[in-house]
Amino acid sequence: MCTVFWDRQGVLLVEFLPQGTTINSAVYCEMLKKLRHAIQNKRHGMLSATILLLHDNARPHFAAQTQSRPHHFIYVGTNGPPPPPYSPDMVPSDYHLFLHLKKFLGCKQFDNDNGLKDAVQKWLTSQAAAFYEEGIQKLVPRYDKCLNNGSEYVEK
Repeated sequence: MCTVFWDRQGVLLVEFLPQGTTINSAVYCEMLKKLRHAIQNKRHGMLSATILLLHDNARPHFAAQTQSRPHHFIYVGTNGPPPPPYSPDMVPSDYHLFLHLKKFLGCKQFDNDNGLKDAVQKWLTSQAAAFYEEGIQKLVPRYDKCLNNGSEYVEK
């Protein structure tokens, strides 16, 4: 499993989990610790500002252990209405990042997991900041549509 944390400027952290690993709050908290270090290294001064993490309603995201840890992040959906259920229409990694990554990986073969990991890393780092900015900008009209439809993704 590949987890990618990214913002409008590019990739912050890529985590490849061993096969069979379940993402629970402990695993997720460890990822957040690594994310915090990545932000310190790649986005100097950003941790002094408020950082919003866009999450769906997956259990590790909102587990008490996750919420109680001081990671310097504010989780969208924890202050106010709960986040909507998971939908690939509302997750920039699904409708933008991984959509393009899947196209890149299509019909390619790799000798082993390391070959695949290397190809993914190279592709992610080869994308210009404009690519990541575009993915974030697509989120605004998608959220507006959801909010204007009473938090429904599909108009009835």
